[in-house]
Amino acid sequence: MPLDAHVSRHTAELRAAAAHLGRRRFLTVTAAAAALAFAVHLPTAGAAGAAELDAARIGADPFTLGVASGDPQPDSVLLWTRLAPEPFAPDGGLPDQRVTVHWELAHDAEFRRVVRRGTALAHPEFRHTVHVEVGALDSGRAYYYRFRAGAWISGTGRTRTAPAPGDMVSRMKLAAVSCQAYHDGYFTPYAHLADDDSVEVVFHLGDYLYEYAVSPVGGARNYTDRALPSAFNRETLTLEDYRLRYALYKIDPDLRAAHAAHPFVVTWDDHETENNYAGGTPEDSVPPEEFLLRRASAYRAYWEHLPLRPLQLPQGPDMRLYRRLHWGRLAQFDVLDTRQYRSDQAQGDGAKVPGPEVDDPARTMTGETQERWLLDGWRASRAVWNVLPQQVVFSQRKFDLTEPSRVSMDAWDGYRAARRRVLDGAEAAGVTNLMVLTGDVHVGYAFDIKDDFDDPSSRVRGTEIVATSIASGRDGAERPANWATYLAANPHLRFYDGRRGYVTVTLDESLARADFRTVPYVTAPGAPVSTAASFVTEVGEPGLKPA
Repeated sequence: MPLDAHVSRHTAELRAAAAHLGRRRFLTVTAAAAALAFAVHLPTAGAAGAAELDAARIGADPFTLGVASGDPQPDSVLLWTRLAPEPFAPDGGLPDQRVTVHWELAHDAEFRRVVRRGTALAHPEFRHTVHVEVGALDSGRAYYYRFRAGAWISGTGRTRTAPAPGDMVSRMKLAAVSCQAYHDGYFTPYAHLADDDSVEVVFHLGDYLYEYAVSPVGGARNYTDRALPSAFNRETLTLEDYRLRYALYKIDPDLRAAHAAHPFVVTWDDHETENNYAGGTPEDSVPPEEFLLRRASAYRAYWEHLPLRPLQLPQGPDMRLYRRLHWGRLAQFDVLDTRQYRSDQAQGDGAKVPGPEVDDPARTMTGETQERWLLDGWRASRAVWNVLPQQVVFSQRKFDLTEPSRVSMDAWDGYRAARRRVLDGAEAAGVTNLMVLTGDVHVGYAFDIKDDFDDPSSRVRGTEIVATSIASGRDGAERPANWATYLAANPHLRFYDGRRGYVTVTLDESLARADFRTVPYVTAPGAPVSTAASFVTEVGEPGLKPA
């Protein structure tokens, strides 16, 4: 279904839900009515939209949540910040008035050679977030940026533009990250990623935050020098809940450092809204209209707090997040959304022996429109590498040595007909160097993508690199209890490590190299980082080899 059709249908559903929600439900009537504004572009007209705060009256540092950039294009970058002198206050510590924010973009970190400057309005309707698209820039180069509000100046961020479309770039290095549960540990991997100046762009593959309660001691962080407000010790349900949760995550110094050091390309999975939701179907048994109000809140807060362009501004519970980026002629990145449009999980979700439902061609992981967009994009691609940043494990992953084995109904194993269409579409388009980037599962994997996963002699169609979590799952282990079982049950699984960290991928004209970077613990700060394993796959010869 096209996005505009979703918007039209969901707007009517939101209005119906708002008319019938009582105060005993998770949204008050007032909050439900306010949710209707999600269906139109904001800021709204009226006193709040017209009034402006004199930025000189801001009495404390408003840049507590840092700065960020994202979605590098050959001639433009997207810059982000949010004004929040009191990040744990519902209004961020600012009145219901807009604020003029100044920004600068320069060739150097000292801002002696400023190339662009301007102003942007931080609207209270967007909780004083700022999204600035800076255009007419040189391609393929680094820039530095900062913001000013009144007397306050933000920290400095570094970003870059993508190479020009026709450039044959000799190499590029990306990082892939996912799954950063605040309550499971410190974001130490981000500190190491921030220090790696060779990384040019970071792909965040989902679960930027978690909806679960965070205790006053920060869960596994076990704070002894502070107590988090009680507002965090409950599941996120309302717009204010999600906004406050982003503030909690973004005060983390390691996350702020990574955003300041590199542009991010983000896509969500489930926990930014609710665990294992599927399209408009919630995990729990609540009315679908009520869930759409929650989804609208989650999507709105996601856009507000991440470096996304105005094109991604949600309309109600709908947001066009899938998009395409290029890195010259070296790489095409087709960023997927495998959560918003998918069919409900087969067989009641969970780990199940697959039945006929998983092979039903009517079921989809991406929705028909996005699937067609992906395959059309591959047919038009002239890139050496076609990279697919997405959320859940694409390759077959058997859990048992017995046959038939259980597989995950939430991953592509539960949508086998959809996976077959994607693989067949890649072959029809002539895609020979396919790389899938995945998050979700809190471990590092390296898979050979097989044409037939049940036939060890079947040809290799591409490579899947699964980035472990930043913190989710706590410390983890190099060899989890199921390590030997998984490697034996899945001959195409070439690597499995259960520790926290991230992965870097270096692409050039002849090969791709993946380096799995891990830390030994996250339940205490300051862990060192090391490379657990490295693999390469060559252009025209898919298949992983130890580096």
